[in-house]
Amino acid sequence: MLYSAIPAAEKRAAFRAALSSGELLRMPGAFNPLSARLIEEKGFEGVYISGAVIAADLGFPDIGLTTLSEVAGRGGQIARMTNLPTLIDADTGFGEPMNVARTVQTLEDAGIAGLHIEDQVNPKRCGHLDGKAWWDADTAVKRIRAAADARRDPNLLIMARTDVRGVEGLGAALDRAKQLVDAGADAIFPEAMADLAEFEAMRAAVDVPILANMTEFGKSELFSVQQLKDVGVNLVIFPVSLLRIAMGAAERGLDTLVAEGSLKSEVSTMQTRARLYELLDYEAYNSFDASVFNFDVPTAR
Repeated sequence: MLYSAIPAAEKRAAFRAALSSGELLRMPGAFNPLSARLIEEKGFEGVYISGAVIAADLGFPDIGLTTLSEVAGRGGQIARMTNLPTLIDADTGFGEPMNVARTVQTLEDAGIAGLHIEDQVNPKRCGHLDGKAWWDADTAVKRIRAAADARRDPNLLIMARTDVRGVEGLGAALDRAKQLVDAGADAIFPEAMADLAEFEAMRAAVDVPILANMTEFGKSELFSVQQLKDVGVNLVIFPVSLLRIAMGAAERGLDTLVAEGSLKSEVSTMQTRARLYELLDYEAYNSFDASVFNFDVPTAR
């Protein structure tokens, strides 16, 4: 009932331990707190919070229009509703190295288990689109060093994302990843890898966990969890998948309403009231009420 019973510090420690286990952690993207509950119930190892999803939820494209307060607010809402560790997209860190440091502490206060900061320059672009620009190595290193130095909980995972592969090629991405690890990154998010061999090369280049982004309609093939595990990937995210599924269903439902004047034909595809109440743990709230409001209201005089 209400929020997660596991403190944020314990979630971070568990996240670190899981990353050291050798198992591949699967982290679907939650588009709201309720979907995070569903991810946990289905047995996944973590919850991802996508910057693209937060932007889309606000009606914006993923080009750096969201603010730190918006991201931290949504991240905190999701993190507090699940016992799983949460990894959040902190975009470019919302400014210069000092802003990056503030971003880290703000997201730490929101209960996040880990965050990633990319080396793009604003206005940023989705990692699977063209036209991106990125910081030079010296600046990128300073930003990650500022992030690592700012955290107060040593178990807060600082992940560095690099978008260099998309324009300068794999060799440049490998070099950048090594520099970011040396600067203090606990993990690497190599964006827009072309194939499994490139993930394998990244695995060989750095000594920290690496993440695979399995986003639909992107530059990377949608590899299976087993394929990624076989080349040494430690985390895989499915950042926008649930939002795309939900919005696809919503659009089909609205089209049906326009065409048929009723949603009778769609009811069989909907989540039932009973299932929603089960996911919300409605019965626990009823029991709590019954234990508190156990008196009779006297007759008014």
